[in-house]
Amino acid sequence: KRAYKPVSYVDQMAIHFSLNGNMILKDSDEGRRQSIKLNIAAGTFIIRNNSAFQVEKAPTETSAGTSEEAEIKDEESAGDTQAAGEEEVEESGSAEVIEAEEAEEPPPPRVKEQKLANQFNFIERATRTLNNPLRDKGCQSEPTPCKDFSATANQWKIYDAYMEELQRMERSKEKEKPKAQIAKKEEEKKRGRKLASLDLQSDDITKISKAAKIMERMVNQNIFDDIAQDFKYFEDASDEYRDQQGTFLPLWKFQYEKTKRLAVTAISWNPKYKDLFAVGYGSYDFMKQGQGMLLLYTMKNPSFPEYVFSSDSGIMCLDFHNDRPYLVAVGFYDGNVAIYNLKKATSQPSYKSSAKSGKHTEPVWQVKWQKDDMDNNLNFFSVSSDGRIVSWTLVKNELVHTDVIKLSAEGTTMQGPEGLQLQTLGCGTSFDFHKKIDYLFLVGTEEGKIYKCSKCYSSRFLDVFDAHHMAVDSVSWNPYHLKVFISCSSDWTVKIWDHTIKTPMFVFDLNSAVGDVAWSPYSSTVFAAVTTDGKAHVFDLSINKYEALCTQQVVAKKKNKITHIQFNPEYPVVIIGDERGHVTSLKLSPNLRKMPK
Repeated sequence: KRAYKPVSYVDQMAIHFSLNGNMILKDSDEGRRQSIKLNIAAGTFIIRNNSAFQVEKAPTETSAGTSEEAEIKDEESAGDTQAAGEEEVEESGSAEVIEAEEAEEPPPPRVKEQKLANQFNFIERATRTLNNPLRDKGCQSEPTPCKDFSATANQWKIYDAYMEELQRMERSKEKEKPKAQIAKKEEEKKRGRKLASLDLQSDDITKISKAAKIMERMVNQNIFDDIAQDFKYFEDASDEYRDQQGTFLPLWKFQYEKTKRLAVTAISWNPKYKDLFAVGYGSYDFMKQGQGMLLLYTMKNPSFPEYVFSSDSGIMCLDFHNDRPYLVAVGFYDGNVAIYNLKKATSQPSYKSSAKSGKHTEPVWQVKWQKDDMDNNLNFFSVSSDGRIVSWTLVKNELVHTDVIKLSAEGTTMQGPEGLQLQTLGCGTSFDFHKKIDYLFLVGTEEGKIYKCSKCYSSRFLDVFDAHHMAVDSVSWNPYHLKVFISCSSDWTVKIWDHTIKTPMFVFDLNSAVGDVAWSPYSSTVFAAVTTDGKAHVFDLSINKYEALCTQQVVAKKKNKITHIQFNPEYPVVIIGDERGHVTSLKLSPNLRKMPK
């Protein structure tokens, strides 16, 4: 009725226990009245006076005077002779004679009560002797006579046998104790020595590890001195005569022995340490799935990785946290996601999803960190071939999942049993979040469509772009122009879009399947793409809108393909990964890194 209604008074006190008592205060009127009644009912009080008993009537009775006379006569009779007492007794009556006699006779002495023996106590029974029988003299001196001397002799033999056995057991225990104590002491000493040696070793290792790392970097810098000089100082002077064309200068090549048979599936630069980058290893071949690895390299030491993590499943994607650069989010081929903490010296991830916590049922193709939620919990998103975009939140050391959106392939329904129409899910392959608009993100699919989605709507898309004829391998927002994004596909094309327009603004055909595309961090018009034929392409739309400024062979064509490319956020360097587990760093020539006016 949307109106306030009056409520009758509600008693808030609940009585749990109640007991009616019958006690009354002595000082109250009722207490005084009851005490007077009790005194009247009692009639007499017995008072002890000089070990004699006297009967005193109640003061309320009329015979108060006779009681006083009786007291006086008692006192006189106590002081006179026995004859005078007899005369007074005859005059005063039989009752007073009894009282006088009782007063003269002393009280009988108290007899000490004899404690009865407990007949059920077997020690005090007549069948047992109070003292042990003597061995030599038999049973002559015993309080209880022993009937059979041979029986006592047998008892002594049994007693001696028991005593010998007890002594023998005690001696053996005493012998064993020092041995066990000595053995324990020796074990403790050995353990102490081992622990001390381990502690000393760990202390020594920590002391020299930093110095050893610096020494290793110095040795590598001396070995690759010419490459270090090129990285720092070389500028290709021939760019002036190339008519806006540019080149790549190969620098270091990063490779690890255990990753020779694995493909580079993900690359990401650290947001804080500009020389550090992470590389994920796995396999894109469905028939060749196995273990994966996560390596972190620095350009200061190209010969060996700084961090090495192995996994049971292939790593397909990774991403550094922007504010916490020591946290790496990783997606696996088996559908799990995990968080690695570089501060912890463990080979296992700090947090990992499981079947119970809602992991993906297909490979995870991309992960992206997002801003912390309202409770300051870590938060990242993942996209998978199972059509789910999932938000993962780290709550109380556990990854909690929330399905943000499920991709549905439009116009693709399957005929189910009994004529049911089953809606098939789209397969997400890549996604990217808008740099400014927090809720807006793009999702590329295996069918070639690109969905513009919002975190606020779980069942609807803001827009759908018929972008490519094959799977969308990468989609990325421009870091400077808020409306523009780029996509590449296995249909050989790279397309640049305005998200408010359904058709692409630019289309570039690269004559081979495009594995990855990336915007440059220094210009809104420069981007790079890599193709499966082993070539890297760099475009600058402000100079040439139709052709690449640089197309260069990076890896050999035979049995090798380029998979990923990333720009360094500070230096004029790109890193390129291939299917043989190698990561190549290349320096951009001056024509490829012109700053916009």
